[in-house]
Amino acid sequence: MRETLFNWLQGYVVNARCLDLFAGSGALGLEALSRGAARAVLVENNPAVAQQLEAHLRTLRCEAGMVSPLSVAQFLERGPGSATYDLVFLDPPFGKNLIQSSIALLEKHHWLAPNAHVYLEMESTLPVPELPESWQLIREQTAGHVRYCLINVGLHRPQQPTFTDS
Repeated sequence: MRETLFNWLQGYVVNARCLDLFAGSGALGLEALSRGAARAVLVENNPAVAQQLEAHLRTLRCEAGMVSPLSVAQFLERGPGSATYDLVFLDPPFGKNLIQSSIALLEKHHWLAPNAHVYLEMESTLPVPELPESWQLIREQTAGHVRYCLINVGLHRPQQPTFTDS
């Protein structure tokens, strides 16, 4: 699946700012860094796992990677500050029903750069979640018990009104 995903992302990873939510092993964020991503933030709230991810980044001498030891909800509620992300990996633990709330927080707090891509991974028995208006499903595949999807954000993003003095 990871090979398929990165084939889908060919041309989008180099110089991308990546956000790996529910990082776990960090495989997706680390793979993006190895393929030329400019930055990857790995969000993992399990302290032992977060420490292991930090150790991996040190071993790899990867200064472009950073671990955030917060829950995904805590992290996303903070807002992105001046940074937005080109590529988001959203792969929550199965059976936890965390995708829809994570999508809502990504959208509410404006985490995504124009024309960003979001990778979703979920149980194959679940339908693709309801997506915001500006999000478009562009690829979808099922492998065994896993459904994975690639979404483009912003192709049809509504334009903000422009006000001018008349």
